[in-house]
Amino acid sequence: MAEASNDKRADKLYRVRHSTAHLMAAAILEMFPDARLAIGPPIKDGFYYDFELPRALSPDDFEEIEERMTKLVKANVPFKYEEWDKDKAREFFKDQPYKLELIEGIEGDTVSTYESGPLIDLCAGPHVRYSKQCKNFKLLKVAGAYWRGDENQPMLQRVYGTAFPTRDELDQYLLMLEEAKRRDHRKLARELELFDFNRLSPGSIFWRPKGWTSYRELQNYFREIEAEQGYEEICNPLIYHEDLFAQSGHLDHYQDTMFKLEAHGQNYCLKPMNCPDTMLYFKSKKRSYRELPLRVAEFGHLHRNELPGALGGATRVRQFCQDDAHIFTTEEHITQEISMLLELVERTYGMFNMEYDVEISTRPDDFMGEVELWDRAEGALKEALEAAGKPFTINEGDGAFYGPKIDFQVRDCLGRSWQCATIQLDFQLPRRFELTYTASDNSERTPIVIHRAIAGSLERFFAILLEHLAGAFPTWLAPVQAVIVPITDEQNDFAWEVARDLKRSGIRVEVDDRSEKMGFKIREAETQKVPYMLVIGGREAEAGTVALRTYRDGRRGTLPLAEVKAEILEHIAERTLDVDAQVSGLAAIVEDAPSGEDMAERGY
Repeated sequence: MAEASNDKRADKLYRVRHSTAHLMAAAILEMFPDARLAIGPPIKDGFYYDFELPRALSPDDFEEIEERMTKLVKANVPFKYEEWDKDKAREFFKDQPYKLELIEGIEGDTVSTYESGPLIDLCAGPHVRYSKQCKNFKLLKVAGAYWRGDENQPMLQRVYGTAFPTRDELDQYLLMLEEAKRRDHRKLARELELFDFNRLSPGSIFWRPKGWTSYRELQNYFREIEAEQGYEEICNPLIYHEDLFAQSGHLDHYQDTMFKLEAHGQNYCLKPMNCPDTMLYFKSKKRSYRELPLRVAEFGHLHRNELPGALGGATRVRQFCQDDAHIFTTEEHITQEISMLLELVERTYGMFNMEYDVEISTRPDDFMGEVELWDRAEGALKEALEAAGKPFTINEGDGAFYGPKIDFQVRDCLGRSWQCATIQLDFQLPRRFELTYTASDNSERTPIVIHRAIAGSLERFFAILLEHLAGAFPTWLAPVQAVIVPITDEQNDFAWEVARDLKRSGIRVEVDDRSEKMGFKIREAETQKVPYMLVIGGREAEAGTVALRTYRDGRRGTLPLAEVKAEILEHIAERTLDVDAQVSGLAAIVEDAPSGEDMAERGY
């Protein structure tokens, strides 16, 4: 019954949002009678409509648009469905070129339309019956969008909004959006001096000392857990002749997103993924079954030519590092290896108190290889997840061209989902590179490859963590783990002596000996979200103690320096989550929270 109820609610939400998009289009058409309308679908977190208008819209226009929409709601106009023959539709939409293009793409001799007050739109529905069901809405943002997503087509204005069946749901959602803005990784990165961006290298991150410190700590964590499972790490070049990607099949499938260059009459590419050159590593010498499973990691720097409009802070970039690894194995070891990978996923996301959903993405239309191998690969992934007791859903047709995959949709504290970890099973690439190993019977056999990433893009994962934790990294990951605050200049020497002792123990510490009031220095350390603040006055200096404050708990009282030092070192060694990632006072609407990707794309 719960599933049926959820389906019914989803259908109602779809209709409300779809219908509200039409009311918005009607309102904007009233404001701009010569407006050209494109499309206006409901989406996961609301709706949008694309327009070609005589001037640029801004949020300043939203009040007037919403007032016009409210009038239509109060008028309780019906949504009327009609079927027209195409000739009638062409005549009616003769001044709407985008609608005419859509009409030509519809099969058959008729098209469907909906009338809602002053608007008649080309639409298949479904909609609500009357506009009074669309009273709980809010316009959110205006952005640019190419017609049909093609940069060679006209740039349109896309107006985003959201709508809910009840006012309470809308208010909760808007509260979540406000919290998301407060946690925006771009905003936090500037405030905390972690990284920034520059127009001279769009889609690239400029790491600052503090951010680079935390980034390397995160990378070191992944190195450590890989070493525990017996991975060996390699480092391959960034630039390859395009023949490598032709052999792997990536040139046919990904060349539009590859950076290419010509040198000495030859065509080269910046690598967009690590898979092909890792095949070269396996092939670099004769292999035996005794080496398998062979686990090979590479923190490869990758480049992908993302469209300018698709770039979004650190979550969608052109240059990034991936915690990539490839496991060369035999068919009988697949379940064992995937089980080990599931442990890494659980350990990593559990460490940050992040939940996740699991889905298997199956054979796409442009798949490579034989159906029989695909069926075996998909069956192996299902078997591994079932053996681990992990519930999963099936995402039909969304696998990589070379094999099915397990994708992990991570949920942050706001309920937003992010696609991070992936485990992909590949029977095809080893064959294309003619990889072999000597089996126990001295025959030559082809290994199976498991592609995997736990974080995915480290830049993207860093940004997700930054928002999930609102910039308050746990002690082990914080760029500055402790700040020492002497109350007067007389305690400066002792403060620096304490700092040297902590640094020798591997603690990242700073001394704030500026001639500022102690309260100002404490507030600044808290603004920078430093986990530990050690205040030293005359009595503390004499007794070898500190007045301790922590970012999470506030004032902790006077404690022996050795005790505070031991506590910090324990948090670092254990990598404990000594911060609170939860959002106080916010009732999460998890099923309606926009995906992280959607919010990053739209600038929320």
